[in-house]
Amino acid sequence: QVHLVESGGGLVQPGGSLRLTCTASGNIFVVNAMGWYRQAPGKERELIARITTSAGPNYADSVTGRFTISRDNANNTVYLQMNSLKLEDTDLYYCNAAGYSTDFTSFSSWGQGTQVTVSS
Repeated sequence: QVHLVESGGGLVQPGGSLRLTCTASGNIFVVNAMGWYRQAPGKERELIARITTSAGPNYADSVTGRFTISRDNANNTVYLQMNSLKLEDTDLYYCNAAGYSTDFTSFSSWGQGTQVTVSS
């Protein structure tokens, strides 16, 4: 199994910054892609940013220019630097990792979620 642990959420004022961290561990052979999603109550989970081993990062239009995703491949860790936060960025943020386990079966695992609240 592959487990993801997220951290870095919290309460911040509009215009502030937060940095989310997610580390994957377990029976990992390779992690091909890592990404961040967010979900508000009653709404579908939406992709915020994603980064793969073969391509550059991609972002949702709503966060382009404000959020930056980066990755530490050696430690199977992904970061999301969130700047110029807005009230509408308030959500539960989830990390996802996809790749292959040591038995060469594919996996797509989710973290438990970390709350980001933007409020004055």
